[in-house]
Amino acid sequence: MLQQLEALTGQFVGLVWGVPLVLTLVFSGLFFTVYFGFPQIRLFKHALDIVFGKYDKPEDKGEISHFQALTAALSATVGLGNIAGVAIAIGAGGPGAVFWLWVAGFIGMCTKFTEVTLSLKYRDVMPNGTVHGGPMFVLKNAFTAKPFKILAWLYAFFVVLSSFGAGNMFQSNQMAAVLNSSLGLPVWVSGLIFCAGAALILVGGIKRIGKVTEKLVPIMVSVYLLGALVILVAHYAAIPSIFAQIFTDAFTGTAAVGGFAGVAVKEVIIMGIRRATFSNEAGMGSAAMAHSAAKSTPIQEGLVSLLEPFIDTIIVCSITALALLATGVWTEGGATGSELTAQAFQSVMGPAGRWIVTATVTLFAFSTIISWSYYGEQGITFIFGEKGIPAYRWVFIGFIFIGSIAQLGLVLNISDAVYGLLAIPNLIACYFLLPKVKEELVSYQTKLRSGEMRKTK
Repeated sequence: MLQQLEALTGQFVGLVWGVPLVLTLVFSGLFFTVYFGFPQIRLFKHALDIVFGKYDKPEDKGEISHFQALTAALSATVGLGNIAGVAIAIGAGGPGAVFWLWVAGFIGMCTKFTEVTLSLKYRDVMPNGTVHGGPMFVLKNAFTAKPFKILAWLYAFFVVLSSFGAGNMFQSNQMAAVLNSSLGLPVWVSGLIFCAGAALILVGGIKRIGKVTEKLVPIMVSVYLLGALVILVAHYAAIPSIFAQIFTDAFTGTAAVGGFAGVAVKEVIIMGIRRATFSNEAGMGSAAMAHSAAKSTPIQEGLVSLLEPFIDTIIVCSITALALLATGVWTEGGATGSELTAQAFQSVMGPAGRWIVTATVTLFAFSTIISWSYYGEQGITFIFGEKGIPAYRWVFIGFIFIGSIAQLGLVLNISDAVYGLLAIPNLIACYFLLPKVKEELVSYQTKLRSGEMRKTK
């Protein structure tokens, strides 16, 4: 019976994450990009200036800085998708999948800009200074019609479910498995360690999460990128041909190479875009919840958020892809996911390469857990009010241990499916409120050109 339910829910995941959702996410990103005039290009440098505090104002309401909001959101997106997900994309779609991963990352920058701008515009600021935001608050505060209120409740319910599954148990399960295979550490020991670490951070709320992620994210990304660059330096002669193959296979499909089977263009496109979306979460509205806590204005934080897909997908995912393609491990068959990436690192750096992947998988997954706990808190707050947060935190911590020791097929299938469903209410809100975002953007740009918006540093 359990196996049948697992198979049924697996089909449900495939249905949710099928071609219609993929095409909707792509079309939305393209439409938003054109509608707003390519802000991910025009205002990229300005976004960096905002992140580094050059336009900070003391009167801006919020709980954390621009940089802390960015790292908190990145800690949720830079994770297993960047290591295991990219390996899966190339293992199933070949080198051409990388091109479509780049496309999804580029247009996803504008999707992030849209959803985060709206979350700042329609967030709830409590009398004590606490901030609550995200697509459910946008749907509640921007609309009066009952269907939008229903969508708000659905989004809140879906994000709580996703926080326990994709944002918690899947991450702890993968961390425990990696540490068990690399160090022989029993999974229950790993589970207890993760629970203790999470408890110390989560009780401090978004302020403590922000303080942890602003230190953890730069370190873990830097270590991983440096390791991958060692691989690329060792295989520098192959890099030009790799790029040629990426662009060629993106439009022609991939022929069989070694243990790799041939793939049609359709599958190459779907695999690249799907994996990019899983990694950077553009269109899901989840990162908007972290950004909503920033001391910022709507457009400024929207611009900060467009840096996420660039860092997550264009930089981190790309460096993983190039390492896999340069070493040729993707054609050997057998291994997949993070194990394939570990083989690529080990082929150049020996055991040290595998240690780098083990450490980064653990840190990436743990950072995802602590950020997704905050996303779940926002869903709980919407449904039950702030009084539900303490109980949620302890239940969430308990699920970290369960995830590390359990077989999670059925639970994770349900979680992955509802995670995909987050896109529906989020994108509906975005489309209806596009004129509001455009109005904010035009006003902001006018202030920039007139000199009214001046640097503070």
